[in-house]
Amino acid sequence: MPAAQRLAALIEQVLGGPSPVRLRAWDGSEAGPPDTEGPVLVVRHRRALRRLLYRPGELGLARAWVAGELDVEGDLYEALDRLTTLAMRRPDAPPAARLATARDLLALIGPVVPVPLPAPPEEMPRRSGALHSLRRDRSAISHHYDVGNDFYELVLGPSMVYSCAVFGTQDTTLAEAQAAKLDLICRKLALREGQRLLDVGCGWGSMAIHAAREYGVTVVGITLSAEQAAYARERVVKEGLEDRVEIRVQDYRETADGPFDAISSIGMAEHVGAARYQEYATRLYGLLREGGRLLNHQIARRPWKDESAYRIDPFIDAYVFPDGELAPVGRTVGLLERAGFEVRDLESLREHYALTLREWVRNLEAGWGEAVRLSSAGRARVWRLYMAASALAFERGRIGVNQVLAVRPPADGASVLPLRPRAWVERTA
Repeated sequence: MPAAQRLAALIEQVLGGPSPVRLRAWDGSEAGPPDTEGPVLVVRHRRALRRLLYRPGELGLARAWVAGELDVEGDLYEALDRLTTLAMRRPDAPPAARLATARDLLALIGPVVPVPLPAPPEEMPRRSGALHSLRRDRSAISHHYDVGNDFYELVLGPSMVYSCAVFGTQDTTLAEAQAAKLDLICRKLALREGQRLLDVGCGWGSMAIHAAREYGVTVVGITLSAEQAAYARERVVKEGLEDRVEIRVQDYRETADGPFDAISSIGMAEHVGAARYQEYATRLYGLLREGGRLLNHQIARRPWKDESAYRIDPFIDAYVFPDGELAPVGRTVGLLERAGFEVRDLESLREHYALTLREWVRNLEAGWGEAVRLSSAGRARVWRLYMAASALAFERGRIGVNQVLAVRPPADGASVLPLRPRAWVERTA
């Protein structure tokens, strides 16, 4: 029997339904839906099956994808959407079915029992130290962000903002949407000249520069990525803002020179971890003056019926955000309140992140050859898969992103926001 037909039977066995995409195997055979215009899942080499034998599920598939042994021809979004929809409906396979799957994989691989293949070098190496210790967090951040500033310039565009943009319309450009997001945050924080802002997880310095240049504040930006910090410092000098912006390679747990009038944390809290989140919230509370505002911009997942069963996505953990954790927005709000904050506003930007990610994927695909040169073929494949899959997750409502505005209440309980706090929707002169 041709390899593609055997693969199709194996997929039906694992997913509980026929393959939603056409298959092409290493021997040139094809099977699956007779959709000549639909996406094709290409298994280029038997090595992909060896990876699945020893790492069943997402991690084995991810390793095959990163190594180039598994690919998609046609619309990647459509292929991922079809496969994910079927996979989410599959029942948990009993032990006998898992054994049968392993047996069929062995039969497809060949007569000799194969040894495990090494993981692609883009995978996070073995980790050491306690989860979310200072040393381990630095290593995890370096793995993701120290890929190369030129690579990120290609993907993110000139704004160098690696978080959800805010689009006015479908025709808004990525650069315009990122500038709009930074300005929205400044308005929510009610920044004004002479104030002091702490930007936690400052990235390549875009928020710090925008706040200093447009609102006249003094900014301390902190990041754990040495490459980000070097790039941000160069940008600060080019903007002539050395007297207003300081960029540090520093953990939020090491920052002790408060109080600040405002704190922005944009796309950083996902790295904190559930075990450390209360400490994160409490420390930021302590760094704010009374009446000061915090803007926490953070990805959230949907709550599970059984939260004890929640597990971090193995592909994301191994290749993208090591040790990163997503939490439901309700838990985040509760922990901020427990730290002493008064939560005053919450805005969901879920659809905006889907648009942002599709723009990043478009940039990556348009500059594919350069992206591979700047990093590696495997690294470029990691970013393409994770950004496309994430765009679909936002579009389907499996994950979201929220801006939570919180204040450190004054001791006398006085009001710190206007009667119509959403006056920040439009910037006034």
